[in-house]
Amino acid sequence: MKYIIVVGDGMADYPIPSLADKTPLEYARTPIMDEMAKVSEIGLVQTIPDGMSPGSDTANLSVIGYDPEKYYSGRSPLEALSIGVDMKPTDVSFRCNIVTLSEKEDAYEEQTILDHSSGEISTKDAAVLLKAVKEELEPVYKDYHFYTGTSYRELAIWENGKVLPLTPPHDILGKVIGGYLPEDEALRSMMKASYDILKDHPINLRRKKQGLNPANSLWFWGAGTRPALSSFEEKYHRKGVMISAVDLLKGIAVGAGLKNISIKGATGGLETDYEGKAQAAVKALLMKGYDFAYIHVEAPDEMGHQGSLVRKIQAIEYLDYRVLRNLKMAFDASGEPVRILVLPDHPTPIAKRTHVSDPVPYMLYDSSRPIKNTCRYNEREAKAGGIYVAKGHTLIDHLFEE
Repeated sequence: MKYIIVVGDGMADYPIPSLADKTPLEYARTPIMDEMAKVSEIGLVQTIPDGMSPGSDTANLSVIGYDPEKYYSGRSPLEALSIGVDMKPTDVSFRCNIVTLSEKEDAYEEQTILDHSSGEISTKDAAVLLKAVKEELEPVYKDYHFYTGTSYRELAIWENGKVLPLTPPHDILGKVIGGYLPEDEALRSMMKASYDILKDHPINLRRKKQGLNPANSLWFWGAGTRPALSSFEEKYHRKGVMISAVDLLKGIAVGAGLKNISIKGATGGLETDYEGKAQAAVKALLMKGYDFAYIHVEAPDEMGHQGSLVRKIQAIEYLDYRVLRNLKMAFDASGEPVRILVLPDHPTPIAKRTHVSDPVPYMLYDSSRPIKNTCRYNEREAKAGGIYVAKGHTLIDHLFEE
């Protein structure tokens, strides 16, 4: 038996009036999910523990079987693992997004945050911008060090630092930033300085001419200390791989001892290489002797943050036809039995453009033990079915149970 978890990040949503009160998952054309649902278990799972923030960090830890209340030490430390930063016990890490501010006001505090991802800026351009910031700031703020991540997702380390409460940029899109800036003077000053460095950088002048969002400020959030995850293989007695374009997921894999498989065309955006992710999982499971694959698709979440309903529906349809279809075809042809767990990590509703803590629908498909079912896979029918998993980190036990 082989095992696969397919995460459509942020895929769950609320009913939308323009879709006749359907959610994007209900409305999307998903023939493969519909086919699988007829022989699968459909239910709801609470991936975010009560009182914890509904981040992709806590949610994916939960989905992969690690209780966030026990293992979570912050988002950015997991990304540090992915980048290869060896954090000392006294280090504090921060995610520093390169964001888009409005540039219409004189005072930094009066700017409005328009885009948490600067139009999903390329890693190549983001690296050049971070280098400019690094060269200016590190000689002045000697306890801080900056590291390039993927796309807009950069990292900072504060030596002998402290964990501070900070606001995620995707939670305040369209708002004036003054009331959400860090109380810490150094962090706030570096953010202001980064704006002065970046707003007239040649890359941003070019982006504005092209009609793209400028990447004109750092935004610190997601502080944390060095994590300590136990070995996935020792915990579950399965050898596994992680397939994701996102540093957070790669960092979880490093901490858990899963093998990261990089896909050249995987971007974390809508135009990622869906087929490449599916093919990499098939190769790892059917040719390389691995038992478990975790496939993470970021696109539905990014489209939710952007408030793009059409593109979120498209991301769900791509996941269905370009990931699940390829997985199912390969395993049907091989004759190897497989269990596939499909779910979002958390909802990212179009109406809110940020994460929420509501339970999410899951579908557990077992090629060797079909369950007769009349449900489709979506939020409404998962709730109506009456199956509810209260502790998200236990759902993987259900996937692996003999």
